[in-house]
Amino acid sequence: MENGEPVVMRVYCRVEVLIDDPGAVAALAGQRLRDADIDWPSEPDTIEEAAAELRTDLPQALASLVDPDGLLADVPGVRIRRGRWWAEPGEASPRFQPGFTD
Repeated sequence: MENGEPVVMRVYCRVEVLIDDPGAVAALAGQRLRDADIDWPSEPDTIEEAAAELRTDLPQALASLVDPDGLLADVPGVRIRRGRWWAEPGEASPRFQPGFTD
């Protein structure tokens, strides 16, 4: 850090979410998709097809609402470089157990 080079850190986070209104989640995901700056003519799906897919796939709809930049937005000198996130129903995935115990 003394030489001015950025330090790369990995933050592991598992969040369990209780969804009381799946329709509201899907509706918001569809609205954010419509509001996004996407060049739809170059996409394989139309905006309506993509929004319909979100209405039938709750994990995908929820994952599309995750804002990783918002996690550390107020921390000075930190920026998100890249990441991966997903949502899945049921118990915690054994693929993602770095140091967690239930």
